Amino acid sequence: MSSKKHNHPRPDPTPNADSGEDFHRPRTSDLIAPGGKVDARAVRRHLQQRDQLATAPASPAATPAATPATTPAPIAPPSPGALIELDEDAPALIAAPTGASPSSDDDADADDELPPARVVFKLKRDLNKRLDKYLTDRITFMSRAKLQALIENGGVLVNTRTAKSSTNLRAGDRVEVFLPPPPSRDLPEQDLPIDVLYEDDHMIVVNKSPDIIVHPARSELSGTMINALAYHFRHRSAGHLSAVGKEFARPGVVHRLDRQTSGVIVFAKSEQAHWQLALQFEHRTADKRYVAFAHGHLEPSIDVIDVPLGPSPSREKGYREKQVVRHDHLGKPAVTIYRVLGMYDFAGLRPALVPQQTTRAQDTTRVSLVEVELKTGRTHQIRVHLQHRGHPLLADDMYGGRALPGPHEPRVQRVALHAARLAIRHPISGEPMVFVAPLAGDLRALLTALRTQPTGRIEPEHVPGSLLSIGALLKG
Repeated sequence: MSSKKHNHPRPDPTPNADSGEDFHRPRTSDLIAPGGKVDARAVRRHLQQRDQLATAPASPAATPAATPATTPAPIAPPSPGALIELDEDAPALIAAPTGASPSSDDDADADDELPPARVVFKLKRDLNKRLDKYLTDRITFMSRAKLQALIENGGVLVNTRTAKSSTNLRAGDRVEVFLPPPPSRDLPEQDLPIDVLYEDDHMIVVNKSPDIIVHPARSELSGTMINALAYHFRHRSAGHLSAVGKEFARPGVVHRLDRQTSGVIVFAKSEQAHWQLALQFEHRTADKRYVAFAHGHLEPSIDVIDVPLGPSPSREKGYREKQVVRHDHLGKPAVTIYRVLGMYDFAGLRPALVPQQTTRAQDTTRVSLVEVELKTGRTHQIRVHLQHRGHPLLADDMYGGRALPGPHEPRVQRVALHAARLAIRHPISGEPMVFVAPLAGDLRALLTALRTQPTGRIEPEHVPGSLLSIGALLKG
């Protein structure tokens, strides 16, 4: 029997199900990672080499004339022979020359310098996509707004000419980008409160507070779970987060929760644990259960929502992350199972100030406590699926939810969603482990108030398939 080992490729530790990229596409140049995205780590390394060369002592003969600080240095056109061609079925030609100087013959002083970090995309098919949107997909460490500013300042050329963000890309177009430095990997430690449910040498499980993001993103480099954990490991515990994903400022991040979602989340402390946990999430063997507070009384009390989700066609400011039900080629399968744990009425409260077309299901004087089981992991899946049924989550203004009326009720100021339970196998021992995160303070106060109403309370003693109990959720 052969003892030959088969090395299987490791999955992306934090895959984005909505990206549509092929993560197994091979690396095609120094600055392009497998999958066709710009490699932030390689860009950072290239710029460091350039800066070291710029600060190195130079001979008098090789020292260029001083350039006034107020006059930006001109961008020299790239060498047309630097492109690296991919297979014919690849969507783009991608190149990133990092060692050749600009090709301008009359710029002799540039011969001793590395050029700016530069990537070139040559399209092999019509994308019917704006320039800024295309670059947002390719250069993930920059926001769309920053890319638009880069385009406006002449840092992006299309067919060797300056372009606009709205430029529509066609087959044969050559897009050249002069990259600024990616965000620093050095994340500040911050003494932020964290509720640790479990920790060992390989992982840490936390009950995340609402209104905190998991990892630095774009302009938010502090006040995140990563900053809090860095402080925790140095001052209260031991070890550190896995280095997997560090180049994208998300070390140790195996899965994510939205900013406003509270509840249980796991981080890896070793590389081996990271990949083993990532496989469980990729193959859906990790069992995640959420609780949501939804408008109205859901009927039936147990059901499966199986409708595809995709990005909203609207590009209205503030709604670029919004998802909608889509039955076209952009819709991806999404399956949600919900179980109603309780239904409550607020008949004695004053009516909410809501539009006349609001349905009975969205009446803010009726609330359902729902346990949600995800069979897929699409962006905003729970929020969109329940809104599709006419029962948006409380305070979810993006999807039609509103706060409860009345001055005496607890005011929930964020999306009423909580990751309540996570069942996984230990990444090293394989031991089954279950973590239950009690409700955050605002949702616990809300549920307590709902249950003390004199009328309109329905809480079944047994809900088939449910793994949560109201008592465990209210545990302080």
